[in-house]
Amino acid sequence: MGSALAYWLTRLAPKTSVLVIERDPTYASASSALSAASIRQQFTTPVNIRISQASIEFLRDAPHLLDVDGFRPDIGLKERGYLYLATPAGLQTLQQANALQSRLGASVEWFDTQKLAIRFPWLNTTGLSGGSLGVSGEGWFDGYSLLGALGTKARSQGARYISGEVVRMGVHQDRVNSVELADGSVISSGHVVNAAGPWARSVASMAGVDLPVFGRRRTVYVIACRAQMDPFPLLIDPAGFWIRPEGSGYIAGITPAEDPDDLPLDPDYPAFESVLWPALAQRIPQFEAAKLQRAWAGYYEMNVFDHNGVVGFHPRIGNLLFMNGFSGHGLQQAPVVGRGVAELILQGRFVSVDLSDLAFERLLQGRPLLEQNVI
Repeated sequence: MGSALAYWLTRLAPKTSVLVIERDPTYASASSALSAASIRQQFTTPVNIRISQASIEFLRDAPHLLDVDGFRPDIGLKERGYLYLATPAGLQTLQQANALQSRLGASVEWFDTQKLAIRFPWLNTTGLSGGSLGVSGEGWFDGYSLLGALGTKARSQGARYISGEVVRMGVHQDRVNSVELADGSVISSGHVVNAAGPWARSVASMAGVDLPVFGRRRTVYVIACRAQMDPFPLLIDPAGFWIRPEGSGYIAGITPAEDPDDLPLDPDYPAFESVLWPALAQRIPQFEAAKLQRAWAGYYEMNVFDHNGVVGFHPRIGNLLFMNGFSGHGLQQAPVVGRGVAELILQGRFVSVDLSDLAFERLLQGRPLLEQNVI
């Protein structure tokens, strides 16, 4: 989010002074670096569908947009779709979401169980009632490459990056006048943008703001399976797991039964044996012979209020902005949210995509914008 904003600010207004403060320039624990890095149109709120429609266009053109001195980054975009499956209990909800996505121009197709079995012969359709497939505009990419390319391009356009940890904000008369770093240095501020990912809540608290964003650990499992299965989109199963191809194998994850805040980033290996593998083998029988190769863990910056991003100005602190709480879909939305926040700073309004549904005010008004398709 921070590098996307820096990119757009320095592109739309080249003389703008932009400083990105990175607590860890290696991004070792950053969600962008640890993400499964996927993009989909299949959301249940119109604003998220609009964001991803614009974001896929950016990702398709990223090698050109993020070119620096003739070097065009390869972000490895693969548009192989998402396949959401439904049992009878979830059928109506998934059909309604599919209809909304179609009305808004997303390229999605409905599959009954017979059609599923024909298109995906490796899939066990027992207990299913249908599925929704993204025909185009959905898939996955190299999130770390996108992160690096945005930062490199932003720097080439004049953005400055420094290594430091913000520990205090100087707030006076409803403005953040300065931020103080752990080394004691103080930086004066025109605008301050919270793009701290799963640590956004602690940063917001420095300005006296309560932000309902928490780090929720998610484990990504790297799995080997010799069976040939093609086509294979990113599959979302009603049992709570997802899986997609990665290189010569697959990566997968599952929503934990218990989801406490801010756990250490240690992979949950026991959950593979006890929960994920049995569910995988039931839905895809070829995975009975699968082998776990390794795993890693990263954070969702979970907005526990409504699972949607919080974007834009704080209603009271006039120069404090937020781009937080995207609950697992932040990396795919960063190019569009970054532009939107840049437009707010430079022009006082959203120009390219209207993100006003994600404004901070809804938190204060107790008016959730619930996103149901959170994986």
